[in-house]
Amino acid sequence: MTTDGPWLIVGLGNPGAQYASTRHNAGYLTLDVLASRAGATLRSHRSRTHTADVRLGVGPGGVPGPRVVLARSDSYMNTSGGPIGKLASFLTIPPARILVIHDDMDLPAHALRLKTGGGEGGHNGLKSLSSHLGTRDYARLRIGVGRPPGRMDPADYVLAALPAKDRPDWDVTFERAADVVEDIVNRGFAPTQQDLHTGS
Repeated sequence: MTTDGPWLIVGLGNPGAQYASTRHNAGYLTLDVLASRAGATLRSHRSRTHTADVRLGVGPGGVPGPRVVLARSDSYMNTSGGPIGKLASFLTIPPARILVIHDDMDLPAHALRLKTGGGEGGHNGLKSLSSHLGTRDYARLRIGVGRPPGRMDPADYVLAALPAKDRPDWDVTFERAADVVEDIVNRGFAPTQQDLHTGS
């Protein structure tokens, strides 16, 4: 377990009921799982975000796990970096302690992968975040949503609601993603990444 200050756990997505169950809101949906596990409600913050200051997981002897801040921007995906950047500055949390949860069309549906830094893969939320943080060197939890069928426009695909018949499988994926976040917070990024990518 690391003691280098709290993690800022950011779920990317779009606000509003019409986007609530879309592929692009995989980050929001995972953040909801984490908040529910912590018995917390995300509350409005002056940075134009919604946040919850919680403890995640369970430490040795059953003590509450490490402190983290769960956050989502109140603005749309492509401008979400501004509010998240302000929040990180307000809380004095460096990019190295920021974990961003987001959808990824380059991964098969339901696949989970961890990375630090690198490109944004055309993801507007990540582009905005990198711009406002002034670096790409933050951790990402990528949730695979697969590629659109046929000639379907990628934007239409990620903004379409998850099919009702597939929702139970997606709920399991968001729970698994939340498990990964808890592992990172309690065990560290590198060992969690190794276990996730080797299937152990």
